[in-house]
Amino acid sequence: MKSKAWLNRTTLGIGLASLFSDWSHEIATTVLPAFLATLGVAAVWLGAIEGLADGLSSFAKMGSGYYTDRLRRRKPVAVAGYVVTALATAAFGLATSAWHVLLARSTAWLGRGVRTPVRKALLAASVDRSAYGRAFGFERMMDTVGAIVGPATAVVLLQLFHHHYPSLFAMTLIPGLIAAGLIAFAVKEEERLPVAHISFGEKLRALPGGYRRFLVAVGLFGAGDFAHTLLILLATQRLAPIYGVGKAATWAAALYMFHNICYAASAFGAGWLADHSDKRRLLAGGYALSAVMCAGILFLPPNLGTFAAIFAVGGMYLGIEEACEDSLCAELVGEEHHGMAFGVLATVNGVGDMLSSFLVGLLWTTLGIPAAFGYSAVLSLAGALLVLRSRKQLA
Repeated sequence: MKSKAWLNRTTLGIGLASLFSDWSHEIATTVLPAFLATLGVAAVWLGAIEGLADGLSSFAKMGSGYYTDRLRRRKPVAVAGYVVTALATAAFGLATSAWHVLLARSTAWLGRGVRTPVRKALLAASVDRSAYGRAFGFERMMDTVGAIVGPATAVVLLQLFHHHYPSLFAMTLIPGLIAAGLIAFAVKEEERLPVAHISFGEKLRALPGGYRRFLVAVGLFGAGDFAHTLLILLATQRLAPIYGVGKAATWAAALYMFHNICYAASAFGAGWLADHSDKRRLLAGGYALSAVMCAGILFLPPNLGTFAAIFAVGGMYLGIEEACEDSLCAELVGEEHHGMAFGVLATVNGVGDMLSSFLVGLLWTTLGIPAAFGYSAVLSLAGALLVLRSRKQLA
């Protein structure tokens, strides 16, 4: 039987859709802390917005994964998710208070949650098992190219629109809707028979033990893996006494773009390594890098060079984490359960993001930076150790 080329029409279409979609919402993400600052919002609100949105998204991912395993055609669900995310992201510009942003971000991330396990299942079905690492690494790389272009576009739009946020957020519609069009017209869905209907509980119990043990490690790490918009806020605050508020915000946006360059570079490299080495050891190394990033925040002087290193390490570990988690997930379960498995993985990650972003924001606001990022470092190391301890069980 002839093997499938891993870089095919579907892989490329999904990669480009990820690029344009991330381009859209990274424009919004980059300017969100500054926009919230104009509304007089504290760090705890940013953590709550990111955390609740991630939490709602995670449950949408589980429901979508379970439901779409039963469908003959998954692609229309993915298209709808991309459209909802694009419209809700543009709606940030209508906000006049923090809860408006919370509502728009949550709606956008619900759309993102619905589409994520579907997109991953479509991608896994388009390549051979031996190429999962490269396929998922490529998708993550393309996604992150969008996350590089997004902050750069945000910096340009801030100057072009003179910090008029409604106009800036409206511009996010263009790449967001292009992403939906790419899924609709570029991605070829493989013919498949829907899985016979079984209850949600039975579907969960059908997932293998090795996959469940993998989820425990992912969940432990995720409980400390906060949204990196908090890094943008930290850099803005720490650099403001040196450069002034305006220049500090610009430097923070540039640092986030650099973060995403490192993310893109590491994602495909990690995917390639995952296909040619021990995925679990590589994943543990990525988790440990998160603790290194937190140590830099806690112990290095708060200057531009320090933040460049912090953002670089943050981008590198994200690329390793996502490429390895997705390819391991696809490998540990049968194709007929890919939708459910990706949905559960995304839910575990989303619940972790919800807890970690909120708790890090709360600890930062109430107890200070050492408590917030010390908490994250401890859980990052615990997750890495659990992955290493369970390597033989997961094999």
